[in-house]
Amino acid sequence: MPARWHTREDSGIRLDRQFRWWHDGGLIDHPNIIEAFNKGLRVADDGKVTLHFGNDWCFIEVEDAPFRVVAVDEAAGARLSVRLSDRTAEWLDVAALALDDDGVLSTRVKEGRAKARFGRDAQFQLAQHLEVEAGVVHLRVGGRLEPTSLPASALEG
Repeated sequence: MPARWHTREDSGIRLDRQFRWWHDGGLIDHPNIIEAFNKGLRVADDGKVTLHFGNDWCFIEVEDAPFRVVAVDEAAGARLSVRLSDRTAEWLDVAALALDDDGVLSTRVKEGRAKARFGRDAQFQLAQHLEVEAGVVHLRVGGRLEPTSLPASALEG
């Protein structure tokens, strides 16, 4: 097989739907590299995802979402924040909550430029704040109910 010339535009780096990193078809499994890659993700205004590592950077292929929601936190009973796989946190955009065909929640992050899929634990944490009232799924934070666009079927089962 001929040598592959990696460029910033064709890095051979991919992040799959299960948040596994790959390079040229080989799974990257070293925890320090995974952590560095997760922390090095950036999303441009046009939605393209880049990986920054030291002074270098490249475009990467993202199968679904570049970020995973790893935890949901309640801030003094007033708002929910999400902790992301890049070790940042931001306020949950309730209006952007969505449910995919696999039953996994997602939301928009990074000022709406990127999708973040909820990890299992984070989805369970968020579900503790969801309830159905008059056929509409609401998010309860403190004593306040905020409507979502999630289908009522999201809480069945």
